[in-house]
Amino acid sequence: MQRRDFFKLAAASATLPLLSSPLSQAAPVQTWRSFRLTYQVKLPTNNTLANLWLPLPMTATDGWQQAEKVLVNGRASTQGEIDDSQAGADYYRASWQDTAPRQIGISCLARTVDRGTGVNALPNGVHGKLPKSVHAFLSPTQHIPVDGIVLDTARQATRGAHTPLEQARAIYDWVVVNSFRDPATQGCGLGDIKTMLETGNLGGKCADINSLFVGLARASGIPAREVFGIRVGESKQFKSLGKTGDVTRAQHCRAEFYLVGYGWVPVDPADVRKAILEEKLPLTDPKIVALRDKLFGYWEMNWLALNHARDFSLKPHAAHNPINFLMYPYAELDGVAREQLMPDQFIYRITAEEVNV
Repeated sequence: MQRRDFFKLAAASATLPLLSSPLSQAAPVQTWRSFRLTYQVKLPTNNTLANLWLPLPMTATDGWQQAEKVLVNGRASTQGEIDDSQAGADYYRASWQDTAPRQIGISCLARTVDRGTGVNALPNGVHGKLPKSVHAFLSPTQHIPVDGIVLDTARQATRGAHTPLEQARAIYDWVVVNSFRDPATQGCGLGDIKTMLETGNLGGKCADINSLFVGLARASGIPAREVFGIRVGESKQFKSLGKTGDVTRAQHCRAEFYLVGYGWVPVDPADVRKAILEEKLPLTDPKIVALRDKLFGYWEMNWLALNHARDFSLKPHAAHNPINFLMYPYAELDGVAREQLMPDQFIYRITAEEVNV
């Protein structure tokens, strides 16, 4: 189903509860919110070949986010939206082969609703086969191995846990307790969990901490994946967990795992560690205890999901394929990557606003 078709479906059911799972059908009616995400990008004008890739909001097949087609302001030699269903990413690609102004604006609208009903509603003892569609999320990638020290750590973290739900919760708690948010980490981190475990340095930011959850879950036989996105609104939980207006540096990676009898379950141990650091609260503070419980099975959707692609190749061929992830604007000039974590090396700005549609 195309992006625009999902949007039409959502427009007809804007006040309905979440769909596609036994739990969501029993959830209370929730309010959908609409956000406009806008990229403004300017690349150097010279004789070099310039390529640009911009991540776009995704449409979730289980109904918590729908995205409309993009609006484009600016021209390139070639340009267009690419839906890479195999990698799990939708992005806009523009290429310039002349010295025309290399400026482009991309605006996209997405609608979303808070996701999840809480851990107490999750089925603990359901048995059954995993669908083929989730098998890929048990496999290792360059940054997410599932053997060696990752497997050993997963066994340690899940000792005494028997069902997939118990194991996932044990891994989540292990990550929350043992990791920490390191403000010196550039961007969202690299999510290189093997290095983290081998060095014993479990500090980092969201891509590091939530990738650690994903790797330990996969090593335990639980399908899991990162979901890369960006904050677009203020948070009802903690001020540090929200952002609106200029969101150029508001990227945030979350995670989810697959549970037979339910589907994909949202989690976010990284935001627990972010709140601990930025709200200056200890792990034992009642507010943090409540947040820790809540974020196992819940996402506050003041955030737009972009994609769950990891260690994948951009299309058409990028010079530095495969890339780690696509959460920031990414550009190459004559095959040389521009630093995506530092917008000043090529000029871009991202803004977000909540809109009524």
